[in-house]
Amino acid sequence: VGGMGGSNTRRCAVAGENIVALCDVDEKYSGTIKAFNEHPNAKKYKDFRKMLEDMKNIDAVIVATPDHTHTVAAMMAIKMGKHVYVQKPLTRTVYEARMLTEAARKYKVVTQMGNQGHSGEGIRLLCEWIWDGAIGPVREAHAWTNRPVWAQGIDRPKDTPPVPEGMDWDLWLGPAPERPYNPAYHPFAWRAWVDFGGGALADMACHILDPAFWALKLKYPISVEACASTRMSGEGWGKVGVRETYPQASIVRYKFPARGNMPEVKINWYDGGLMPARPEELEPGRMMGDDDGGMLFIGDKGKIMCGCYGSNPRLIPESKMEAYKRPAKSLPRIKDGIDGHEKSWIEACKGGPAASSNFEYSGPCTETVVMGNLAMLNPYKVLEWDGENMKFTNDEAANAFVNPPYRTGWTL
Repeated sequence: VGGMGGSNTRRCAVAGENIVALCDVDEKYSGTIKAFNEHPNAKKYKDFRKMLEDMKNIDAVIVATPDHTHTVAAMMAIKMGKHVYVQKPLTRTVYEARMLTEAARKYKVVTQMGNQGHSGEGIRLLCEWIWDGAIGPVREAHAWTNRPVWAQGIDRPKDTPPVPEGMDWDLWLGPAPERPYNPAYHPFAWRAWVDFGGGALADMACHILDPAFWALKLKYPISVEACASTRMSGEGWGKVGVRETYPQASIVRYKFPARGNMPEVKINWYDGGLMPARPEELEPGRMMGDDDGGMLFIGDKGKIMCGCYGSNPRLIPESKMEAYKRPAKSLPRIKDGIDGHEKSWIEACKGGPAASSNFEYSGPCTETVVMGNLAMLNPYKVLEWDGENMKFTNDEAANAFVNPPYRTGWTL
């Protein structure tokens, strides 16, 4: 609750909900202290398992831990019939995303992933324009981000400082392989580490690729390929259990099959300062996307560019945008847009319309995102993917990363 979870919880409280319990493994972290002080009547816990066992009156749960503990926490809540809001990326691995999607369906709980752009106006405009044929059939798209803004391409630290007072390091590790505490992991830079996060791709692609996933009606890619500025760090980087951090910069190329009346499409991802070629139609001096990244859709009849979260979509050049007759709005809007992402989930919990990024949508989206990291673990080759069966058909070694084992004592 000391980071993004504090913000999610605050928005639920502002919406009038009763915050009955808070859980964090680091009770002395400044953000945790702030969250605890904001909700003085909530019971405080370090172990989510004990919280869920004790607090029978919990109706819904927010999971905003580091990625490697998303699934174990969310799965326990789902099996107890509790609605769940899980921060992006939904999970760290492909298998975990599939399991949460299937569990949510089985236990009939209301779900939402924390990619707030999915509740925004921009992504809905993109869908409506592309479905209207504004740029014709889309066969290619490019997405980029300013991440990472933490160190990647580094090896495991050798020093072993003491665990900070008030922190339960073993609980923080959860299902991840055991290793000594180091501030290189907690509280901020865990995303860089393969055992804990998904690097720049998993951090931002659930935001930036979201418009493509919705507007182009994507599900499972048929192939993925990655190239990187540096190979995964750590001796024996290509073996499960010995890889360390994600590269400083990477490009991931996805290919999706034809869908209905939509043709096969290639989606290209760039991070670490890498960018796609600047489109000729873009006016001199005009920024591509925004400070956090963006996306470029290339159709047979034109191009659309947007920023992170699908914000500010525009046909390019601007003269085409001005000439375009926009279609009537056809998708339901979320009150307050991205600021209403949590509230729309709460309303769904109470019988309202389905949450906009429920696991039926965000589960397959997350599978696609984190599968790009499998390509980074096995780079410089085209990996052919059987999405329904969650396996690569041309590289058995790569399949070891689809569902890496949990530490003893942790299961789904």
